[in-house]
Amino acid sequence: MNHPRVLVGCPVSEYHSYCTKDYLSAITHLTYSNYNVLLVDNSKTSSFFKFLEKQGINVIKSRYDENPRERIINSRNLLRQHALDNNYDYLFSLEQDIIPPKDVLEILTSHKKDVISGVYCGNIKVGGKLRILPLVYKFPPESRLEEAKQVINASNLKELKEETGSSYLEMVKAYYTIEELEKESSPTLVHSCGLGCVLISRAVLEKVTFRYSEKYGGWDDVWFCEDTKKLGFKIYIDPKIKCRHLIKNRPWSWKSLLKSQNHK
Repeated sequence: MNHPRVLVGCPVSEYHSYCTKDYLSAITHLTYSNYNVLLVDNSKTSSFFKFLEKQGINVIKSRYDENPRERIINSRNLLRQHALDNNYDYLFSLEQDIIPPKDVLEILTSHKKDVISGVYCGNIKVGGKLRILPLVYKFPPESRLEEAKQVINASNLKELKEETGSSYLEMVKAYYTIEELEKESSPTLVHSCGLGCVLISRAVLEKVTFRYSEKYGGWDDVWFCEDTKKLGFKIYIDPKIKCRHLIKNRPWSWKSLLKSQNHK
């Protein structure tokens, strides 16, 4: 039996040094028989790149940008192009702080979907309270839209909807609880997902580049889902694939990185 050819990779940097040992162990011990690893280091210096090379990891260096969003999309698009140029059937985006089950690729490829994600949780502020919720989003009822409107500056709401046709508003607060997700079937059609543990088909990669919106906010995962759905692709998750998200000991936040970039 011929298994689809999968490229496993993601942007990496020295910011995640605290969890790199666990991550490298995870990506080198997957049980799938037909995958290769390529990491793209976007650190400011070459120290982390040299460290990864010494560990025997296939890694390339991308240019550094003070804007963390720019660093990430540059790195993702290098991975995208490598997957296309080297005839991979899928890109498996596995972020540096995500630890999946060893058989994650066997399970995800078996579904034969263009976009399908595993499940990992994050700390999300909802109604002023911090909650641990899956970073995957369901199709919301109309009652959720008012909540979503509070997240984006009111002056941008009409413009956002009219100019981009975006469903970002409907996504923002349409969270699953862990209990709700446990009841879903495998696979389950969802509104959107992150890029932490997601298998992306060649058909999608050929049509979608990674980007972000400086004007409307959001990271590249938001806009990847927007662009993918506009082209008619559907997004799925497998709720049985439960990953560890190594954020407990993270000594920084994405919010702080964006603030530091804005002050330069």
